[in-house]
Amino acid sequence: MTGTTRSSADLDPRRRKVLFRSWHRGTREMDLIMGRFADVHIGGFSDAELDEFERLIEVPDRDLFAWVTDKAETPGNYDTAVFRALKQFHSEGKGAWLG
Repeated sequence: MTGTTRSSADLDPRRRKVLFRSWHRGTREMDLIMGRFADVHIGGFSDAELDEFERLIEVPDRDLFAWVTDKAETPGNYDTAVFRALKQFHSEGKGAWLG
């Protein structure tokens, strides 16, 4: 997979930007984890959930990857419902880097 499988045509500008940023993080592993999750969930996020997801996008890849893969403890201020959904999505193999 080389990128998003979701069209952004039906998304508002904020969601389009978040979807793009999800697929252009810096490391391929995090592009796949965040991008695939965004493909599935971006259209259904409430404004508050979108705020939480945008906060996660700002976390450096190495830190976020460590949290998602249980290599490091997730700080309490990032352990949100959206983060837990992302982590579950990844653990189910939907966001795993299949290289």
